[in-house]
Amino acid sequence: MSPRHSSSSRTLCSWDTLGLPGWSPWWGCRGQACLMRPSASHRVAGGGRALRFDPPAARAAGEGLGSAAVGGVVARRRADVAASGSPEQEGGGRRRAPRRFRRASTVPRALGVTALGALLPGAGYVWSGRRLGYLLMFPAIGALGVLIAWVQEVDRAVHLAFDPDRLRVVVAVVGVVLVVWFLSVLTTWLMVRPGRLGRLGNGVGAVLVTVACLAATLPVVQGMRYAMTQADLVQTVFEHNESATAPKDVTETDPWGGRERVNVLLLGGDGGQGREGVRTDTMILLSTNTRTGKAVMFSLPRNMMNAQFPEDSPLHDLYPDGFRGEGDPGGWMLNAVYRQVPALYPQILGKSANEGADALKQAVAGSLGTHVDYYLLVNLDGFKDIVDAVGGVTVNVNEPVAIQGNTDRGIPPVGYIQPGPDQHLDGFHALWFARGRWGSDDYQRMLRQRCVINALIDELDPLTMLQEYQDLARTGKKILQTDIPRKLLPAFVDLGGAVKGHQVKSVAFVSSDRFFSGDPDFAWMQSVVDAALTPKASTVEGVGGTPTDAPSDGASDLPSDEPSVQATTDPPDGASVAADDAGTAVSAADACGYHPEG
Repeated sequence: MSPRHSSSSRTLCSWDTLGLPGWSPWWGCRGQACLMRPSASHRVAGGGRALRFDPPAARAAGEGLGSAAVGGVVARRRADVAASGSPEQEGGGRRRAPRRFRRASTVPRALGVTALGALLPGAGYVWSGRRLGYLLMFPAIGALGVLIAWVQEVDRAVHLAFDPDRLRVVVAVVGVVLVVWFLSVLTTWLMVRPGRLGRLGNGVGAVLVTVACLAATLPVVQGMRYAMTQADLVQTVFEHNESATAPKDVTETDPWGGRERVNVLLLGGDGGQGREGVRTDTMILLSTNTRTGKAVMFSLPRNMMNAQFPEDSPLHDLYPDGFRGEGDPGGWMLNAVYRQVPALYPQILGKSANEGADALKQAVAGSLGTHVDYYLLVNLDGFKDIVDAVGGVTVNVNEPVAIQGNTDRGIPPVGYIQPGPDQHLDGFHALWFARGRWGSDDYQRMLRQRCVINALIDELDPLTMLQEYQDLARTGKKILQTDIPRKLLPAFVDLGGAVKGHQVKSVAFVSSDRFFSGDPDFAWMQSVVDAALTPKASTVEGVGGTPTDAPSDGASDLPSDEPSVQATTDPPDGASVAADDAGTAVSAADACGYHPEG
């Protein structure tokens, strides 16, 4: 068979007629020359040299120049191949033999290499002889080292948790890395699996590897969900919360502005049926030592009249004798400040996202004679959702507590929470245990509220927070308001950890011959606060009558000439108290203990 030359100058070479059986053309010949590429057997026998063949010579051979002449040319080329033993390309260059990649001999070995590639991305590629694996392996090792060093810096992690923009960037980067990791593991299996598995074996192996990858990525995906939820929570609650009364001299490096104490007003707001706006029925000032974490809570009754304002406040000019006026007395109670002041004097304190909270902060500061830095408002209707999210709270119930009911309107309760020790309450019953007033007074309710807060703190362990974080964050966005700036959140997290390591002291102003909510003695109230916050030695009746020093920064007893009949406070550790004596200090543990009446 003679070589043929088409009209397009493309020569299709047939090598068998030239005495080279087993040789095949690399491509069709074009122009003046073509290359002959030997088959595998000829590469072994003849050294693998590609032969350069001129189409004119082929045509001459086909036109009767004689097979002997062509055979001589071919024989000489064969001799050259045998002598050189290396392949050459057109123009005298050399062509490298194709790379051979490594495969596992068995399925278990292939799965083992795939697992290695999962632990160290790119390692499976390198094992199989593919240099691309280094492009995955070296960055993975570097990223792992950076991550280990970064996690050891707890402050960095905390700062990241409260930076929504950085959190979203991290989630996006982790998502991309996760996709690359998944593809690298799957392709590792496809490259190193045994070559004779068949379709069924290949399919089963790919499914097993895919399922294993998905199982391994679930915790990472859940962490990404938590991060996005956290970013949304922080942005919703702690941004765009401008305040006219929050400290201006704080920074991330000096979060307390040089102050020894940070005071946060905890508010429980109730916007129930028949009420216009929010009524802050729960008001507790939490004062915390920024160095030690020791904290004191001051509970104020909602019906306290004539609330005072600091002398440098514009509200003091309007109410020099306290928050009072004509009309319904209920409109001049402490819990009315939140809605009354903004309605009567909009933006009197300056631009604010919550004017009512700013006004109430000033009323508490003036009445107690101390500064109030920030507030945290919890809508009580959503409080039950938080309790449910943590699985409920456990409290001691010493007397029946009414569920619903309205004393003023003569509406009876729909039921009662019955007495008993260590009662585990869900969100609905915990809410009414804290707020129920039918058959009791505001002061009893104040004490129950402290017990619920303590019980909730006990339930908020890290494991519970992690397990229920989605529900807690979702609820928090709906019910929380605050003027704490986002940049201070890491400092508050650190301070919160320090507070949890101490017993929180309590001071509750209750009705007595020295305290009447209709006309409070503010000078006396301020002396109580000063005594609770000022570190000093105080003699109390200790066990066996031994004088005991009050712990610094705790709620100390009042001076002996001013018996504490108007405030209930926590005594120093080991101090004995008379449970039925309203003039002595009572501990929070005793107040929340189980001691049913009768």
